[in-house]
Amino acid sequence: MDVALKLEGVSKRYGRFEAVKDLSFEVPRGAICGFLGPNGAGKTSTIRMILGLSAPSAGQITVLGGEGGSGVRDRIGFLPEERGLYRKMTPVDAIAFFAGLKGVPLGEGRKRAKKLLEAQGLGASMKKPMKALSKGMAQKVQLMAAIAHEPDLVILDEPFSGLDPVNQQGLEDVIRDLADRGTTVLFSTHVMQHAERLCRQVVLLARGEKVFEGTVEAARARAPRFLELEGALATDAVAGLPGVAAVEAAGDPATGTATYRATLAPGAAPQEALKTAFARGLDVRRFEMKEPTLHDAFIVLTGGRA
Repeated sequence: MDVALKLEGVSKRYGRFEAVKDLSFEVPRGAICGFLGPNGAGKTSTIRMILGLSAPSAGQITVLGGEGGSGVRDRIGFLPEERGLYRKMTPVDAIAFFAGLKGVPLGEGRKRAKKLLEAQGLGASMKKPMKALSKGMAQKVQLMAAIAHEPDLVILDEPFSGLDPVNQQGLEDVIRDLADRGTTVLFSTHVMQHAERLCRQVVLLARGEKVFEGTVEAARARAPRFLELEGALATDAVAGLPGVAAVEAAGDPATGTATYRATLAPGAAPQEALKTAFARGLDVRRFEMKEPTLHDAFIVLTGGRA
């Protein structure tokens, strides 16, 4: 397997606080890898080490075949969580400027900037000052500034933060397009839905420790399946169905109808629960089997360490 990024036993300490603990994972070239975890999990500290902005306290990082990211920075595109572009610059000038820092000639940088802006529907705004753009538009421009030099590895730190659903969808399309062209993408997020749609591989962190590395499907398989039931039911009646390990209620059963989320025990057959409900004459108005999401898996895998 051709590997674009590899971490081996990486730790980062700030005084007595250990932000990252013995972290190891690798990302194949051309893959989209979700780097997941709640705020404070150690994602940004890890990204800074990958970029060579901060040295690891222990362990080794290999980026695009070299030790650390500092020696291959011109081949890396980075979108930081803290956004910021020169407010008086136009989008074309901003993108060309950042591409120039990575070795792209000014004329070529402006050509690429115009092409990227038009592709993202910002052609009419390319000569406006950045301060005149909406937050979503400005964030698109900053992403384009991170990829205009056509990097081999793109690292995005919380790229969806603050974007409306339309712009989030547009960003997902950009990420897919990068991967289709052979670019490796590592993006951090604490919103599991984005990773679920984009990634085959995910790395889950909690309190600086890796709790899972593998495919989205393998992560989901670590969480239990569950049923959603709706009707004039009592909580203890749902809890008494065969195979039900736990029950959460939404709504007050005393008012007539409530919705329940019933977690199934491993290997339990949902058909047995439905059969028993009918046999007992329970007023079940809706009965639906649900597969676990990546969010469900994350809750299970972090086990309270988040």
